[in-house]
This record gives sequence, C-alpha cells and structure tokens, in this order.
Amino acid sequence: MKDMMTGAGPLDSFTQKLERDDPFAMTQQGFKRFRRRKGRDTLEPEHDGALTEQGESVSQSGLNNDATARDMAAPAAKAMSRLAQENEGSRFARRPKPQQSQPLEELANTDPKPQQLPATLPEMWERLQRVPLDIRAHKASRSPLVNFFRNSPTANAFDLLRTRLLHSLKAQGWKRVAIASPTAGCGATFSAVNLALSMARVPGTRTVLMDMNFRRPGVASALKLPPSGDMPGFLAGAVTLADHLVRPAASLAVGLTAAPDRNAAEILHDGRCASVIDDMVLSTGADVTLFDLPPVLEHDDAAAFLPQVDGVLLIADGTRTTAAHLVACEKMFDGQTQLLGVSLNRARGSGLLQYSQ
Repeated sequence: MKDMMTGAGPLDSFTQKLERDDPFAMTQQGFKRFRRRKGRDTLEPEHDGALTEQGESVSQSGLNNDATARDMAAPAAKAMSRLAQENEGSRFARRPKPQQSQPLEELANTDPKPQQLPATLPEMWERLQRVPLDIRAHKASRSPLVNFFRNSPTANAFDLLRTRLLHSLKAQGWKRVAIASPTAGCGATFSAVNLALSMARVPGTRTVLMDMNFRRPGVASALKLPPSGDMPGFLAGAVTLADHLVRPAASLAVGLTAAPDRNAAEILHDGRCASVIDDMVLSTGADVTLFDLPPVLEHDDAAAFLPQVDGVLLIADGTRTTAAHLVACEKMFDGQTQLLGVSLNRARGSGLLQYSQ
C-alpha cells in the first residue's frame, strides 16, 4: 500500500491511465489552460478541451474583430444619442405652453378692448379755408349786398328770386345755374353775389359761387376778398379743390379769379374743365352751384360753358338791354341748356338803381 501511494512509477502510470480513460479529467496542463481562459470569457459556456484547443485561435481573432467593431461603433452611438437629445429638447422648446382655461364667469365679465381705428378726415366742405367777410368795411363803404340791407326792397326781391329758383331746381333735380347777361354792364356779377348770399341763409343748404368771367372778374371785389384765386389752374387740374375754394360764410364757398385772362374761351373749351366741375360738385356736396359767366353776345366764353350747366338765369338791364338781345340769347341757349328766366335789373321807377351802380 505504501509503495502504491508514494512511488512515482505506479502513480504516473495510474495518472496516464486515468487521462486515457477520462479525457475530461482536470490535469495540471488543463488547469493552466482553464485559468488563462477564465478571465476572457467567463460568461461563455464551457466547451470541451478538444474543441477549445482547436478554436482557440479562431476565438482570439473573433474577439479582436468584436473589439474593433465596438471601438468604431462607440463614436457613432454617442453622436446618435446626442442628436436624439437635441431633437427632444427642440421639440419640447417649440411646443407652446398650455393656456390655462378661464371660467365662463370670468370671460363674461371681461370687457372687450375698444378698437383704435385711424382718425377720419373731415369732409371736403369742412376742409375749405374760412375767410370771413369784413362786415365793418362793408358797412363803411355801403356795399350793395343783401346781407347788409335786409329790410330794403332789393333784399326782398333777391329772396323771392332765391325761393322761386330753388323750387324750380328741386322739381327738376338740377344743381348748376349759370348767371349771365346779353351785354356787359347789366349787373350779372352783382346779381350772382347777392343771390348766393341769399341762398346761403337757407338752413341746411350749401351754395358754391364760381367766378368764371375771365374777361372782367368781379366776385372778389364785390365781397372785398383778396383776389388770390387761380381759376385757370383749378380748371386745368393744377390746383386742388381745398386750395382753391374759400368759405366767406358757413354755407357759402366761392372760387375766385385773380386777374383777367385773354384765353378765356380756350380754358372753358378744355375737356379737363368738365371733369373738374363734376368732381367739385360731388366732393363739396353743394345743393346749388352758381357760375358767373361773361356776356353771352360779346364772346364765345359762355357758349363754350353752356353744356356744363342745367340752366341759365339771364340778367337784363332796363337801361340798355333790348328785346333783340333777349331773342338772340334764347337762340343761343336752344339745344344747349334751359333758360330758367330773365331778371330785370335797374328797372325804371323801382328804386333799385342806387344798389346796382
């Protein structure tokens, strides 16, 4: 028994016999191989020794390839993770904050804010420059205007003419009246100014008086206003309506002519003249527009302007106008416009001579 346990020969033969009988027995050489492999793949399932020896080189190369793949995939994985975090942050940054809903009672008690609209401009009539009449100067010079002698027969005559003319215009739907005389010196400007002042006293009525007598303009002188108007420029469209018309009274606007113009007929023949007059009547909202024209039988100015008016009020002079003059005027108006009537100025024995001289 002692020889069997301590002797080298029998023990070695026993070990070799054991390895032959059991190839999976743990030998010293197999134990060393086990220790080397333990730290590398502890999680891998154990294989038999024969397979381990044959695939050791293949496993080693596979591990090296796996490590290289992991090293290459690590930066890409980090970049993908960082991009995902940025997208997630931007998605939450763009998301609007949820609004807290208010109770219906609070919404009902909330007053709506008033809308601030742009300020509207006043109408054209209110934008016209106000040039009040110098009443003291008129009274000192005893101007023959109906506003300063209201109780005289002349004032009563103009008020009656005003009423009849307004009735006729309203019945026909007309607004434009030309005031002219057969020859010069019959008092057409005197009648046009006083008729305009009388109409301006009618409540709610707007009256426009235009000095179209380019031969002898006299409206500014009769009203004692500065002769600063540029009627040719206005009719040509070079001067605006707000810059040309002035208002000597709340319900009266006048267009003045500063100086005579030898091209009077050509100005009235211009096609722009008609469009300017149409725009003026529409913009001002005038109820009546009076046009002081030059003499009918002396020049063709009035004939050129007749298509722009609804009718003509003819002013006759009791001291110089004849029946032939009136017949000639009627023939000229025929087919052009309507003769609204004939007003007799300076009638003998009527007491009006002192106001028209």
